Amino acid sequence: MLRRTTMAEKVSKQNSIASSGVIGHEESSRGDPDMKGYLFKWTNYLKGYQKRYFVLSKSILMYFRSPSDVPDHPRGSIRLKGTTITTEETLTFAVHKAGDQTFHLKASSEVERQRWVTAMELAKTRAAKGEESSEDDDDQEDVNRNDLQTVIRNLNLKIDELTACHEQISKQGRALQTLIVELEGLNIPADASSKSKAVVERATLFRLTSSALLNASKEFVVMAQVEGKKWQKMLGHEHDQRLRLAEMVEQLAKQHSNLEEAAKAETAMVYSSMKLQQPGGPGKHVPTGLPSDEDEFFDAQDRFPEEFVVSVSIPSPEGAPVKTHKRTESNMSLNNENVLTSNEADSDEDGDDGPNKALRQERQISVITRKHTASTGSTKRGTLQGINEAEFRNVPATFTTDRKSRGRPRRLQIPARPNASLSLWSIMKNCIGRDLSKIPMPVNFSEPLSMLQRLTEDFEYSDILDRAAAIEDNFEQMSYVAAFTVSSYATTAVRTNKPFNPMLGETYECDRREDFGWRAVAEQVSHHPPMVAQHVDSKDWVCWQEFTASTKFRGKYLQVIPLGICHLVFRKSENHYTWRKVTTTVNNIIVGKLWIDQSGDMEIKNHRTGDICMLKYSSYSYFSRDTPRKVTGAVTDASGSVKWIVNGTWDDQITVAKVVGEQNKAKEVIEAESPITLWKRNQLLPNSDKMYNLGKYAIELNEPEEGVAPTDSRNRPDQRLMEQGNWDEANKVKQRLEDKQRTQRKHKELGNDAVPLVEDARVQKPYVEPLWFEKRKDPLTGSPIWASNGKYWDAKAKQDWSACPDIF
Repeated sequence: MLRRTTMAEKVSKQNSIASSGVIGHEESSRGDPDMKGYLFKWTNYLKGYQKRYFVLSKSILMYFRSPSDVPDHPRGSIRLKGTTITTEETLTFAVHKAGDQTFHLKASSEVERQRWVTAMELAKTRAAKGEESSEDDDDQEDVNRNDLQTVIRNLNLKIDELTACHEQISKQGRALQTLIVELEGLNIPADASSKSKAVVERATLFRLTSSALLNASKEFVVMAQVEGKKWQKMLGHEHDQRLRLAEMVEQLAKQHSNLEEAAKAETAMVYSSMKLQQPGGPGKHVPTGLPSDEDEFFDAQDRFPEEFVVSVSIPSPEGAPVKTHKRTESNMSLNNENVLTSNEADSDEDGDDGPNKALRQERQISVITRKHTASTGSTKRGTLQGINEAEFRNVPATFTTDRKSRGRPRRLQIPARPNASLSLWSIMKNCIGRDLSKIPMPVNFSEPLSMLQRLTEDFEYSDILDRAAAIEDNFEQMSYVAAFTVSSYATTAVRTNKPFNPMLGETYECDRREDFGWRAVAEQVSHHPPMVAQHVDSKDWVCWQEFTASTKFRGKYLQVIPLGICHLVFRKSENHYTWRKVTTTVNNIIVGKLWIDQSGDMEIKNHRTGDICMLKYSSYSYFSRDTPRKVTGAVTDASGSVKWIVNGTWDDQITVAKVVGEQNKAKEVIEAESPITLWKRNQLLPNSDKMYNLGKYAIELNEPEEGVAPTDSRNRPDQRLMEQGNWDEANKVKQRLEDKQRTQRKHKELGNDAVPLVEDARVQKPYVEPLWFEKRKDPLTGSPIWASNGKYWDAKAKQDWSACPDIF
């Protein structure tokens, strides 16, 4: 009992010594290690080990003859950074620094030696870390930065303490294990007693080191919790500062752009005014002066910018380089300079006047608009808010008119889109460079409309054409036609799903004479290449088009290049307009959110008068300061004089303005009246994002209707299943319909016996040729075009669909 009590007291005393030493010391946890006491230092072979007073302070180990010499008279010192500390025989250890010196030291006990070794290891580690961040300590003025750096440095030091303690625990554990093994092999009681004493000392050291490790771990956890809250506040503050800075930069950029535009416009007006008022003529230099009270000023902001640039198509002088618009054998549009090849005759498809057409070139003109001028346009134009509805045979006067009271009630919603995910890359990775029309696409990437219905959607804003039909001024009428062509792209900004590719012989009718005043019929007349023919009748106008496109997948984006021509004829004025659609690009096919852009030039021509409207669809650029989805254009006569200006965006609205005074080809700055809005996009229905982003008019297009042809898109089973949300079954039916059509085509091309028909491909009446359209010679271009034969509406009146093929 006496021996156990003595041992317990010894362990307790050693614990108290360790708690007042390096690792458990409060000051040690806050700063550099600080330790002092007597050690024996090896001097030479004559004197051996001599007792010296050692002080460990700020990674420097110093020794003195006695405590009274501290700190002025050190006998020697060594910096611990870069040193090697080794334990040799019992109670001895060495501190060695390469190229400098070595301290051979001896402690009075094993516990004392371990305290000094642990303290010097921690001091050496802190010295290495402290030197790396010494430059940060010089900047005390930046409080926030110093706080963050101090926290990081303290955390790193705690991690280093944990690492050092771990190494000591491992070392002492191995030594303890060795002693225990030796103790088990002894048989002599005397040896057992001495070894037992050594085991107790090793166990005590192991316990002390473990306690130090636990204390350091607790301190680290507490520090991380406290400082973590500070970091959150600091990061939140930095985030708020960043947002405010971004807003300030954006506001400054807008203000800079507005000031720059205003300065350009003002300079151009002042310079032009002074040149015209110069008695010696415009060729003589006029010194710049201050504006007078009689000068006319313009407001800086309007529906148009104060100044913008439009492209104007004018006849080119003889011998000048000409940019012609021609078609290759694949009917893809190309811009070429000074090219007149054997394919030039094919360019008649563009709607020009044939081989003897006048070559034209483009030039850029700046436009300045007034704000408070009365329009001198046609009195029959009508306004957006007030128009005589009786003049337009129950056709809505404006885009704001409520059409619910006209015609039968129609549906306002469709089943919500299922939340089914599918990897687009798994399908598209093998499709690079191939024609999209030949790629089997699941319905997951489609919308419940066919391409026939999507073309009919172009006439959602047909009221623009109804108002244009009542206008007598040809230039003003063309500006309305330009606004109508832009309106067809209104919904593409938010709709990224592709329509169904129609089956060969598939048709679609849309009789909206009750509310819109027109009726339309469309048919898929060719499958390879896919081609749609459409004819739309109204009381005051007729429109037809032959739509086909070149579609290519390029990895990051998909391009759709329309190749057909749209025709529009007003019955009263007999003005015949033609145009081609611009290129549609679907971006972020593989990674990111899909978005659609329209870009390119569109030329609208009046073939009766030779007037032309050039519309430029600007491609979107992240670094451009221009308005996104911007459209600008000018209406010119046959000689190139600008008559009307068109401006706006293809996803929101289009405004037009009449040019003031007579214009000529040489003038680079023109002035226009106050703009008026001809078209504004209809707002989407609530929850439209759950209905494929379809608008009200688009939702009505696929509504079931009785009396339509059996080949109508409304009767297509896979499209109907997809609209109802049954996508798995829709994919199966879609594959069956495509296999059926493919087999029937091979059966027809190779002969009845060459390709036997499977059960699914057996039909009562196979497809032979288009029923409602026939090929005719286009009087404008001389090229063949699919035109309506006028038989569809007679067949519907009789409900005689016996000629329709079995395609579904």
